[in-house]
Amino acid sequence: MNSQPAIKRSVALVIALAIISLVCLAIAIKADDSAKAGEKFADLTKEGESLFDGVHFKGWKFRAEDRAKVWSVAEVALDMLDNKRLSSQAPTTPNEAAMFRGDGHGTDIYYTEKSFGDCQVHVEFMIPANSNSGVYLMGEYEVQVLSNFGKPDEKLGPGDCGGIYHTHAPATNALKPYGQWNSYDILFRAPRFDAAGKKTENARFIEVLFNGKKIQENVEPKGPTGGELPGGEKPTGPLMLQGDHGICAFRNLRIKPLELK
Repeated sequence: MNSQPAIKRSVALVIALAIISLVCLAIAIKADDSAKAGEKFADLTKEGESLFDGVHFKGWKFRAEDRAKVWSVAEVALDMLDNKRLSSQAPTTPNEAAMFRGDGHGTDIYYTEKSFGDCQVHVEFMIPANSNSGVYLMGEYEVQVLSNFGKPDEKLGPGDCGGIYHTHAPATNALKPYGQWNSYDILFRAPRFDAAGKKTENARFIEVLFNGKKIQENVEPKGPTGGELPGGEKPTGPLMLQGDHGICAFRNLRIKPLELK
């Protein structure tokens, strides 16, 4: 009796079971990673301080006051005739309102009522095609906002959406189609200084989530990332939104000061 066919079938069965086991393990690891993404984050709807009331720009300052007219409080959507623009109208309720940077020569806007060091930040943004903006921690360190919907992950660089500008590319491109709201959740550790004011540790993005997906972890800019406020690195600074490059809108800005080790 020829036993080779039976042996071959047994070997094939073992290989098939091994492949199935590896696939199941990969799925379990991915699910576990997804569950862990964001586990360090508090619920800022309950614990965070709102920086925008949906009515006016209280607490915010324009970097160039003569260009402030491009900013307004409005309800926004993608322009149906031109995907490089956002249309706007008076908000029906404060909950629908956004800080809208429209057409024209714009300027950055930053929060001045308080300065922040270690913190957790939640911000939502909408952009059309061909836009460029950013969220600056302490007015110094930028998480890039850019119209690069659909760009493959393997081609992403520090200047793409979710990148720490001039520093580190995002792990994946989580940008939604133009005209939809996106979110960043940022856990940030401020730079440290000694008694003489000398920097002893760099700032660090402990974790950044982009629409719930982890895109940055333990990234340390060696200094300001470009386009920052003047004055150099300090223990605390304001949250800043870039408005000198392109059309964009922001809403649901919330922050929680922290004391990290």
